[in-house]
Amino acid sequence: MVLEYCLTKVAPLYNLALVVIVIIMFIKLFMTQNKQRYTKPWALIFAGILIFVLEEVFTILRHSQIFVLPTYFNGIFEIIIISLFIYAMLLQREYNAFNYSLNRNKKKVKRS
Repeated sequence: MVLEYCLTKVAPLYNLALVVIVIIMFIKLFMTQNKQRYTKPWALIFAGILIFVLEEVFTILRHSQIFVLPTYFNGIFEIIIISLFIYAMLLQREYNAFNYSLNRNKKKVKRS
């Protein structure tokens, strides 16, 4: 009984508390003045975290019986989150491949 209560009632609140710390870290990342940084993948991950917060709020409201949203919406939220994370990884991979090829070409030119 205690474990069930912890997993269904208290864990979503702890998740939101930890996500607040992550959101503060993201805000500090986006407010730094270095404009040569490639932050598009980080913005997509941040959007995924905000969707996670929305999902957790709906979970807390459902368990409190304040607002009942059908359970399949959790699956929709999770698909969106996973899609954003995969897209962010692909963007970062493409960016790294492009920069690696540029650096590699510069080294070849210097040798000649």
